[in-house]
Amino acid sequence: MAYSDHDRKSSSAPEQAPDLSITADDNVYLHAAGYNESPDRGLIHSFARFRSSPLDFIREVSLHFSGTGWRSFDDHIGQPEFYSGFSEDMKARVLGSPMLVAKVRELAEKRVEVEAKEGLLGEEAVGEKDRKAKRRMHIEESLMDVCETNTDSMICKMESKGFIRGAYYFATQLLTRAYHQGVHVSSEEVLRLRAVAEKAAKDRHSIIFLPCHRSHVDYVSLQIICYRLGISLPTVVAGDNLNFPVVGSFLQHAGAMWIRRSFGDDQLYITLVQAYIDTLLQCGYNLECFVEGGRSRTGKLLPPKFGILSYMLDSIASGRVDDAIICPVSTQYDKVIEVDSYISELLGQPKPKENLKDFLSASSVLSLKLGRVDVRFHEPWSLRTFITRQRERFSKLPQQLDTKDDRLRLLRTLGYKVLSEINDVSVVMPTALVGTVLLTLRGRGVGKSELIRRVEWLSDRVRAQRGRVAHFANLPTAVVVDRALEVLGPGLVGLVPGLPEDTFYAVDRFQLSFYRNMTIHLFILQAVVSAALYTHVKQGGGPEYQRMSYGDLRAQVGFLSQLFRGEFIFPTEGLDSNLATTLGGLEKDGMIKLTRSTTEAGEETVEFVELSDAERGQGRENFDFYCFLIWPFIEAAWLGAMSLMMLTPPLSHPTSPPTTTTTTTSWLETKKVQDHAQILGKTLYHQGDLSYFEAVNKETLKNAYTRFEEEGMILVTKSRDAKKPSTIRLADEWVPQRGMNGIIAEGPLWRFAERISSSRREGKNRRDGATVQTRVLQLADVVGASLWEDAVFDATRVDKDAVNATETKAKSMRKRGNMARL
Repeated sequence: MAYSDHDRKSSSAPEQAPDLSITADDNVYLHAAGYNESPDRGLIHSFARFRSSPLDFIREVSLHFSGTGWRSFDDHIGQPEFYSGFSEDMKARVLGSPMLVAKVRELAEKRVEVEAKEGLLGEEAVGEKDRKAKRRMHIEESLMDVCETNTDSMICKMESKGFIRGAYYFATQLLTRAYHQGVHVSSEEVLRLRAVAEKAAKDRHSIIFLPCHRSHVDYVSLQIICYRLGISLPTVVAGDNLNFPVVGSFLQHAGAMWIRRSFGDDQLYITLVQAYIDTLLQCGYNLECFVEGGRSRTGKLLPPKFGILSYMLDSIASGRVDDAIICPVSTQYDKVIEVDSYISELLGQPKPKENLKDFLSASSVLSLKLGRVDVRFHEPWSLRTFITRQRERFSKLPQQLDTKDDRLRLLRTLGYKVLSEINDVSVVMPTALVGTVLLTLRGRGVGKSELIRRVEWLSDRVRAQRGRVAHFANLPTAVVVDRALEVLGPGLVGLVPGLPEDTFYAVDRFQLSFYRNMTIHLFILQAVVSAALYTHVKQGGGPEYQRMSYGDLRAQVGFLSQLFRGEFIFPTEGLDSNLATTLGGLEKDGMIKLTRSTTEAGEETVEFVELSDAERGQGRENFDFYCFLIWPFIEAAWLGAMSLMMLTPPLSHPTSPPTTTTTTTSWLETKKVQDHAQILGKTLYHQGDLSYFEAVNKETLKNAYTRFEEEGMILVTKSRDAKKPSTIRLADEWVPQRGMNGIIAEGPLWRFAERISSSRREGKNRRDGATVQTRVLQLADVVGASLWEDAVFDATRVDKDAVNATETKAKSMRKRGNMARL
């Protein structure tokens, strides 16, 4: 059976335009599918190699640097770029910003007043006003010098056409060596983007590209696409951790603007960044930033980071900039270059600092065949229109929002809207399909024929959820699967030798989970409902024992949805609407059976939910698929809850629970606690109490702790002093009781962990609940003991002001009844 969007397409699947293929000979082709054996049909044509064709190689290099044809980038759509003096012009505009000048004067005035009070300007007498004015002028000059230095190191310096042509050639060489099947885009989306770019250029409006972020290749591929299609190159907002010798300068001249990873309370720097963003948007220069902040180490979208997004929003909302165009972008890979290093980081290894040596060592990776890159552009939209419509909605709310709340709500809505639209246009790559199938089967391995069948089944399910599968023409599914297995390699997927049929198995489940997570957003509602229903299915017995009342199902679905609110992006229609839609879809698919009744008012309601006979007859194939998708995350949430048991103060501790804000020894370092949570998880996995090793990954645990903090289960301090660590303790009402033999398996925290556990995958080592109570709680005590041993010593590092502020906030929330909603 062929793997194609032209066959077996679900009626609910969105129609996809053909891929666009551009070659280096200036010809543009439309293809019904993106993949072709010919090397000339990727978005980026593979250049001639010196060894195989030295004359062609020299000719192509000369064409690039001479700027012949499209390579000159003279007639691009957008504002003028790459002219002599570009950098100095931008610096002058930024330093002349009224906002920045006003902030410099304000800070200078405040400093003069402080110095006057401290007697640093001399005795009060005649001439004091002149001394103040002279001192103020001196401080302003010093601050402007600081601004000039920071601006020079921050702004992008795209001012040389020759450099840009060389950078394009160099980047394309690297990219096509690594991703040998090229970069693919949708013809419809590119034509639409060009039309929007022409209108934006005429109106002097910027296009703000907001891509997902899984790899450093993200911004390289987008810059290459814009260059090749003749669209003004965006200025890329980048963390200054990449600004190391040689590479930093190269990237800055190719479009990167450097910002600090943390601004702290540096008012001058904050204003400087805002002034630069304002200048770029006022001039109509395109921008690119990553709404997730850093790269996703797990393969799925991260919650939005609102830092740089808030600057762009403020530019428009304040009226300093007329408008800007938002364009969400999805970049998907057959294989992500950095996944190996991601796994090390998720398992607790410190993130290595970027350096030239590691950058150059990447050349060994670039010689691999990593498949292809698919870039998709959502339909762009006006940021001004978005702000206006949202404020109209806010004005209709029963309780009016103040300016601060209005801004935060705008930011949150903007961030999650962009992420949702990135998901909408994302394509599922063959490696993601194969990885998902391998991680959602009960057996140790899977035969080739069954793997092909399941890939076809999953492709249909993706389309049924209005998702997209990468175009691969009418190639047989077997060929596509073979290509995916080749890209994943034997380090991820193994082949059992000597069997009648090729049988494949997951070698590195942790790393394969990165590719599985690229599909989970499409099925998150079905997965949550299945995990909730599993609380009864796992009890076994006949169908009548496994059916679940609608009320119980709704309660567990609501609980899990709240638990994973920061982990996944849920539709905004609300619990009841989402649940009704999901149940209806699962019933239509034949996976579940609903027992309905009619009320006196004539309304039909669901009373019971259970697996259908057909689903049982085929071995719960579909139900298991949805459960396997979410079980690792449920395991991680359970591990996070159990790790909070480590925060139970020992009987020998001064206060249990803490009763005064001065008891700083009751606060533990957050990082140490999370590191110990990983140690606890690794131990539970190897002892059989945890089914998924990926549940110990650092990012998912951090997300769990964030949810626990939001729900008032834990209190967390965040000090402004970089030398003082973030600290954590259990909220008073969540502290478990202790007996002489250790922590007692009672109380709200234990019940909370048990409710999560009810949806966990059943394991043969976990059937005896009493044993688990004893073993897991004792282990949590053992692992957490060193935390409390260090607590007295670490008390000197605790920020008492931050502790008092957190305690005061907790008391206020408790009075309003906002604590511990879960």
